[in-house]
Amino acid sequence: MENKQTTECTKCGGEGVVKQKQHPNGNTYFDECSECNVKKNVHFSSQDQTWSTPQDFYNELNKEFNFTLDPCCSKETAKCEKFYTEETDGLAQSWDGETVFMNPPYGRVIGHWIKKASEIKNGTVVCLIPSRTDTRYFHDYLYQKENVELRFLKGRLKFGNAKNSAPFPSLLAIIKNLY
Repeated sequence: MENKQTTECTKCGGEGVVKQKQHPNGNTYFDECSECNVKKNVHFSSQDQTWSTPQDFYNELNKEFNFTLDPCCSKETAKCEKFYTEETDGLAQSWDGETVFMNPPYGRVIGHWIKKASEIKNGTVVCLIPSRTDTRYFHDYLYQKENVELRFLKGRLKFGNAKNSAPFPSLLAIIKNLY
């Protein structure tokens, strides 16, 4: 499915005409804005780049880690009592001393979130991310780092209210900086 409509661009915030497409998993995404003239490399991404964590999956992880902070969520999707939203800007806050569950936005900003996670002091960050081992952030902050455990997930997760599973595999990157 493809059609053009006027909607707010997730890149520039403008009300440009965008091409709207529907991925087979049921998610809608926008891949071109007439105002900022950007064509997005969509990689099967959703319009807002967020993928709500499956509750059962989170519950099992929480049994193991006992999370204290969700730094990148909305009020509706927060998994911890302490959380940061887009408005409170989790990237600008301290995560030191916390046990963090992080399901970051999956767009181009994901590298900023992984970098922030790698800088935690006296804490642990469990990152639920797409298994994209060819990315710069994967090699710069996760791959072959002695304080990082990588768990590649079997199968594909079903995020939020999507009808089908994600069009990408996922992994858990567990970053422990206990100093």
